[in-house]
Amino acid sequence: MESKAAQDPGEDDLFEHYRFTAGKGQEPLRVDKFLMNFIENATRNKIQQAAKGGNIWVNNQVVKQNYKVKAEDEVRVLFEHPPYEFLLTPENIPLDIVYEDDSLLVVNKAAGMVVHPGHGNYSGTLLNALAYHIGDLPENSSGRPGLVHRIDKDTSGLLVIAKTSEAMTHLARQFFEKSSERQYVALVWGSIEEDEGTIEGHIARNPKNRLQMQVFPEGEQGKEAITHFKVMERLGYVTLVSCELETGRTHQIRVHMKYIGHTLFNDERYGGDKILKGTTFTKYKQFVENCFKILPRQALHAKTLGFIHPKTGKKMKFDTDIPEDMAGCIDKWRHYSQHSR
Repeated sequence: MESKAAQDPGEDDLFEHYRFTAGKGQEPLRVDKFLMNFIENATRNKIQQAAKGGNIWVNNQVVKQNYKVKAEDEVRVLFEHPPYEFLLTPENIPLDIVYEDDSLLVVNKAAGMVVHPGHGNYSGTLLNALAYHIGDLPENSSGRPGLVHRIDKDTSGLLVIAKTSEAMTHLARQFFEKSSERQYVALVWGSIEEDEGTIEGHIARNPKNRLQMQVFPEGEQGKEAITHFKVMERLGYVTLVSCELETGRTHQIRVHMKYIGHTLFNDERYGGDKILKGTTFTKYKQFVENCFKILPRQALHAKTLGFIHPKTGKKMKFDTDIPEDMAGCIDKWRHYSQHSR
């Protein structure tokens, strides 16, 4: 989905913000409902306003909000202004900088902070903060300044940012060649029997819900994804695991753990915000609700990050503490588990 100035006749002054092609099995569906499934943080009202303004095009024709999208239709959203993510505004937002030199910096991102601007999140992002603190950063292949890799909004933890083109190229190659080290800590539903294991399965967008990713075990869609995990602690109805990424796909740990039947605790997008294991007692339900309040996000933290410094050639490794919200939740489960025994 590239965002660029549209080149079709009559669209000279318009910029493409979104482009989607309906799948071969697409049942007829109103275009406003169709776009709700595709665009994160979009509201029905905003999509309907876009339709009234003549901003929604299907197969190069302007359509109304009640147009029924059919199989293989090409749906585009066009506006007179460029996408906001290309209008990066520097903002004085405090950053937890773990390390910095002339080539790069390592940031411990707080949960709740979006990494780069996008629909519905045009300010308050990590890139807005970096634009203020550093200024010009080299762009990656997607045009995003400094970003070698990223983590989800509600995942906390370590990110390396490139400050020079040389550092960007060098670090990107390490991530592509799987020589970087990325270790996460996750709290998942259920008791994992084996002490360690490897999850393999291609990951691509879920065709029925474009805001979710899905595992395609036969490799018929998506990109190769490999996650290694080790059990750190079994806490009754949940398990604390360490996950090491061999590849870095969108939502990889969240999707892979769900695929093996151990959805991340309080991962709303993948159904972990419901009681998936345990008893029917009211007290237990109240206990889990309290855990959700302590940790109002998916239980995932990017704890360890390792790579070769692009300039010095030295191996660098960084480690962070598990943040308070996640540590507090783990502690509650630890006490519950001991009490239950």
